[in-house]
Amino acid sequence: MGFSGGCRVSVLLLLSWSSSCILMAAAGADYAKYKNPKEPLNKRIGDLLARMTLAEKIGQMSQIERENATAGVVREYFIGSVLSGGGSVPSTNATPEAWVGMVNEMQRGALSTRLGIPMLYGIDAVHGHGNAYRATIFPHNVGLGCTRDPELAKKIGAATALEVRATGIPYVFAPCVAVCRDPRWGRCYESFSEDPKVVQLMASVISGLQGEIPTGSRRGAPFVAGGGKRNVAACSKHYVGDGGTAGGTNEGDTAATFHELLSVHMPPYYTAVAQGVSTVMVSFSGWNGAKMHANRFLITDFLKTTLRFRVSLSILISLCNLLHFIESVKNLWISSGFRDLGLGRD
Repeated sequence: MGFSGGCRVSVLLLLSWSSSCILMAAAGADYAKYKNPKEPLNKRIGDLLARMTLAEKIGQMSQIERENATAGVVREYFIGSVLSGGGSVPSTNATPEAWVGMVNEMQRGALSTRLGIPMLYGIDAVHGHGNAYRATIFPHNVGLGCTRDPELAKKIGAATALEVRATGIPYVFAPCVAVCRDPRWGRCYESFSEDPKVVQLMASVISGLQGEIPTGSRRGAPFVAGGGKRNVAACSKHYVGDGGTAGGTNEGDTAATFHELLSVHMPPYYTAVAQGVSTVMVSFSGWNGAKMHANRFLITDFLKTTLRFRVSLSILISLCNLLHFIESVKNLWISSGFRDLGLGRD
């Protein structure tokens, strides 16, 4: 099953979820407070950040594609996360054992670094574990939405999670909770419905992927059941309004009042946060002319503060290679990166 405690890209998230990945210091060795799960979370965070070099912080905030990742690369650059996009596999018709071996080898590289911070491996599993040979493939969200059956969605999430964990992977980039308002959008099949209420209903897949959040849990805090042995961290995407772009243009702009945004595109995120979704992925698209990755109001003020998505425990993730969309002039890319950091994306 790979390293069952899971691997965590965010320094903050790993402190709450991956204690089992980091061994306590041996007797007589320098005491590291961040390795002690009995210490308060904020103290562990402060202790770890104080120990990290700039290079380690940059590495921990980086997610690289599997084809560029080896144990040596992860170790040398302190890489925090590795992903498999569509079709990215260890080898043709790779067995579950091959997947586990690959992930574990990279994890050994991460744990052998000075601070021993585990890495997080994520994969696209939007309608089953499609990258894995002979895995179960389920209908796309547009088909599942037609069933109006949240229990079915939950069962599919659980089945997908089990097959993903069988390949040693603890994190999936699913579900897409877009509300597709124009069928010309090329990714409309990833949307459960044009009706936000139906999308909210089918967001039950999150509970299937992660496990059912206990009653009375802290709102906005991530939840993965049973130490992640049969479940995975989920990712609600793409925040927010990706299904409402003018003319259905991919990576386009959603022209809407704030009230329209809240009533049509935001409701699935209310549900996702309430279900303890572990991560939220920010959208390619923009809102009223401003790219989402540069929208401090919607990311910091609304998602984190109003919806109480607790980034101190969870991950807010940027879409792959997206920062260059914020600025059209290449020499402004660095300023875009600092803007991204200011919004708190990991």
